[in-house]
Amino acid sequence: MKEKINKSDQEWKDILSKESYEVTRKAGTERPFTGKYWDNFDNGTYKCICCGEPLFKSETKFDAGCGWPSFYEAQDKDSIDELPDHSLSRERTEIRCSKCDAHLGHVFDDGPNPTGLRYCVNSAAIDFESS
Repeated sequence: MKEKINKSDQEWKDILSKESYEVTRKAGTERPFTGKYWDNFDNGTYKCICCGEPLFKSETKFDAGCGWPSFYEAQDKDSIDELPDHSLSRERTEIRCSKCDAHLGHVFDDGPNPTGLRYCVNSAAIDFESS
């Protein structure tokens, strides 16, 4: 099990942009087609913006047409926690960074093969490191 990173609300505010704070610490969502990575298809690794934990590899990214970065597989299943989300009057599965509990987005079962999953992630919740 990964050692959890715990910071106060003020510590997160001090290190994150306002948008990244709202998305990752308050479970917000950026508007579709506005994030910096929704149409990035360079080679590299997507990491948690809060703690740097590697989350997704670029080769698993695909264009889902939804306006958010979408991946069919996590780099390491242990890096992502899945939680039930009953907001917005429907049932969804929220995804969070397992190391720092940052809200990343949601996972859906309408993705491509080989997993059939679509990890729909906010650009404000991730950083990209090219390889």
